[in-house]
Amino acid sequence: MPVSNLLRRLRNRNDGAAMVEFSIVVGLLLTLTSGLVEFGMIFHQWNSASKAAQLGARLAAVSSPVASDLSNLTGMESGALPGDPFPFFERICSGATTSCGGGSYDGAAMNTLVFGRGDAACQTVGTDNFPGMCDVFPRIQASNVIVTYRHTGLGFAGRPGGPVPTVTVELTGLTFDFVFLDDLLGLGPIQLPNVRTTVTGEDLSTLGS
Repeated sequence: MPVSNLLRRLRNRNDGAAMVEFSIVVGLLLTLTSGLVEFGMIFHQWNSASKAAQLGARLAAVSSPVASDLSNLTGMESGALPGDPFPFFERICSGATTSCGGGSYDGAAMNTLVFGRGDAACQTVGTDNFPGMCDVFPRIQASNVIVTYRHTGLGFAGRPGGPVPTVTVELTGLTFDFVFLDDLLGLGPIQLPNVRTTVTGEDLSTLGS
């Protein structure tokens, strides 16, 4: 049989076409379904991180500060008189570097925000019933937390309860690892957007709350 006739016969045959088309459709459907599931999981984890930041900020407002020097700050260190407006201050404390800009870092105070009071593990609540951020989102570690204490005009020099800062808790460096799409498309981990919550500080003392 001439080669040209053989090629013509092969070109005109459609055996297996349905199987090829089915394989293509199933592959696309599987990828689409996996994408919907995993991106839904991303949103769920980001939402959990947001809730954890809210809890951490609320806990930070009524707990000993991570910048431990704030506990003894009177506002009169630079010459202000009792009753004068409280001088500006700012302390940015990073769990990743275990340091505070302008103050001293208290690791125990940071652990209080991460794990809760009277507790040192995630997914458990201490006897005082103050859960920590990792009780909401277990993957949170101190290295993911930045706490900022900033003066915004509240309080006065010599105030018995100390300064009244605004407290911002920010979560950074949290990632999401794809499961299905990693196998299907080779997608690596992606970083979740940073989340932060700001509240007004209260007594800034774990023992006083």
